[in-house]
Amino acid sequence: MPETCRIIALGGLGEVGKNMTVYECRGRLLVVDTGLAFPRDEHLGVDLLLPDFGYLTERREAVRAIVLTHGHEDHVGALPYVLRELGPVPVYGTRLTIGLVKSKLDEHGLLRTAELEEVDPERSPVDLDPFRIELVRVAHSIPDAVALVIETPAGRIVHTGDYKFDHTPVDGIKTDVGRLAEIGSLGVDLLLGDSTNAERPGVTQSERVVGEAFRQIVPQRRGRVLVSSFASNVHRMQQAIDVAVLCGRKVCVVGRSMRKNINIARTLGYASAPDDTLIKPAELDDYRPEEVLILCTGSQGEPLSALTRIAYGDHPAVSVERGDTVIISAKPIPGNELRVHDAINGLARLGAEVLHEENALVHVSGHGMAEELRTMLSLLRPRAVMPVHGEFRMLAAHAQLAREAGVPADAIVLAENGSVVEVGPGAPPRIVDHVEAGITFVDGLGVGDVEDVALRDRRRLSEDGILIIVATLAGSNGRPTAEPEVISRGFGESAGPLLEEARDEAGRILRELLDGDVSEIKLLQEHLHDGVGQLIYDRTGRRPMILPVVIEI
Repeated sequence: MPETCRIIALGGLGEVGKNMTVYECRGRLLVVDTGLAFPRDEHLGVDLLLPDFGYLTERREAVRAIVLTHGHEDHVGALPYVLRELGPVPVYGTRLTIGLVKSKLDEHGLLRTAELEEVDPERSPVDLDPFRIELVRVAHSIPDAVALVIETPAGRIVHTGDYKFDHTPVDGIKTDVGRLAEIGSLGVDLLLGDSTNAERPGVTQSERVVGEAFRQIVPQRRGRVLVSSFASNVHRMQQAIDVAVLCGRKVCVVGRSMRKNINIARTLGYASAPDDTLIKPAELDDYRPEEVLILCTGSQGEPLSALTRIAYGDHPAVSVERGDTVIISAKPIPGNELRVHDAINGLARLGAEVLHEENALVHVSGHGMAEELRTMLSLLRPRAVMPVHGEFRMLAAHAQLAREAGVPADAIVLAENGSVVEVGPGAPPRIVDHVEAGITFVDGLGVGDVEDVALRDRRRLSEDGILIIVATLAGSNGRPTAEPEVISRGFGESAGPLLEEARDEAGRILRELLDGDVSEIKLLQEHLHDGVGQLIYDRTGRRPMILPVVIEI
C-alpha cells in the first residue's frame, strides 16, 4: 500500500500572519514555522494572537522537530509559547534566524532548555527520519530566509516560505534559482507557495530601490530625519545607516526590539555601523537637528511603540518639530491602516513632513508578485499546488496562476486552517479531515485564558458601559440595611432621573424577592440583573453590562 503524508495548516490560511504548518508521516510530526499575528480592534485588551496548537500538545511525543524559514514574527513569534507546551523539541534554522530566536527564548526564560540547531543552507540537508530537509536560500525582507525541500515517504514537497526574486539584493544573496531549477528537474510532487502578493501583477521592486530613495531624500533635509520600519528589516536599517554615514549624521536607534535586532545583526555580521556613528537617545540633544538620523519602531501604529509616542508628544527622549522629516518605510498590515493614519496625522500636526509608500518610494514588499509566482511555478514544475500564507482571495489568485501554468485543476487544493490535506504517490492532494485550528489569545501574562465571551463582554463595556448595583443585607434577618446603590461608568446617563429610577426598581425587586422568602444570593443577583437591565433597555435602547453585588453584613 503506497505511503501517504498529511499536511495540516494550523495558521496562515485565510489570513496574513501566524503561519504554522504540520507535516505528518509514519506517525511523526514536522512543524514548519511557529508564527503569531497582532490583534485587531475587535480583540480588546488582547496583546497577541497565536495558532491553536492543541493538535501538537496532544501528540507532543511524536513531534520530530520545528524548522523555521526566517526570523519574522509571523513565522517565529509563537515559538516560546509552543516550546512551553511541547518541551525541548529540536529547532532548526539559519544563523540569523537562530540568533533572533535565542534572544526571544532568553526573554521567556526558555533558552537553557532549548535545543537550537543552526543550519548552513550550503551544507544541508538535515535527516529527521522519516523527513529529509534541504534549505534553499531565497531573497526576502530579512536576511537568511530559506525555502524548504521536504523529502517524505509520499513524495517531494517544496515549502517556499516568504520570497521574492530580487536581482540586486542588499547583501548580494539572491534566491537560488539554479538549485530550484535542479529540484524542479528531480520532480516536485507538491508546492506550498507564498500567496501574499498573488493578486498584484508584475514584479516586486528590488530592496535597493528604497536605499536609492533614502539617498535622494536625506541629504536635502535640514532637520532631524526619522526612519520607521519593521524591527526585523535589517537590510532597510542598514541602508538608512549607510546614508546617514554618507551625510555625516549620527544614528540613534529608538525602540527596544529594534535596538535588540540591530545588536544581534551586528554581532553576527549581518549589519555594520561605525561605532562613532551610533549614539544613545539621551545624547540627541547634544547634536543639531541636521546632524541626526533616528531609526525607530512603530511603522504599524502600535500604541506603545516609539513612533506613536513621538506622534503624540509622549516620548521621553525624542520629539519632532517643524522642519523634521519622518519616513515610514513599511506597508500597513491589513487592519492597522487607521492606527498608522492616526500616527501620520499626529506627526503632521507637529509640523513634520511625513513620507510613506503612498507619496514616496520608501518601501518595497518582501514578497514576490504574480510574475514571480509564475517564475517559481515554472522553475519547480510541481505536479500539485497548495497555496499558503495569505487571505483567501490571495490563495485563490495563486491557484489561478497555477492553473495558467498548466497544473490540473484537480491537483490544486485550496485549504483552510485545520484542513487535513493528504498527499500520496500518483494521487492528487485532497482534503480528508479537519482538526481544531482556532486562535489562542495572549492577554498580559495569560495565554489562552481569554475566551470569546470575555471579548464580547469587553465590546459591550466599550460600547454601552457598566452599571453596578450594590445591595446590602443584614446578616441577622436578611433584610436590606439601606436602599440599593447604583454606580455608573461609561454609561451616558451618569446622573439624573434614569439612575434614580434604576435604584427604585432595584429596591422594589429586592423587597419583593425577600418578602417571598427568596434569599439565595445568586437568585437575588439574577433578578436584579434582569429587572434593571430590562428597565434600562426600555428607556434607552442600550444594553450596558449590569453587575449586581449583594453583600451580607
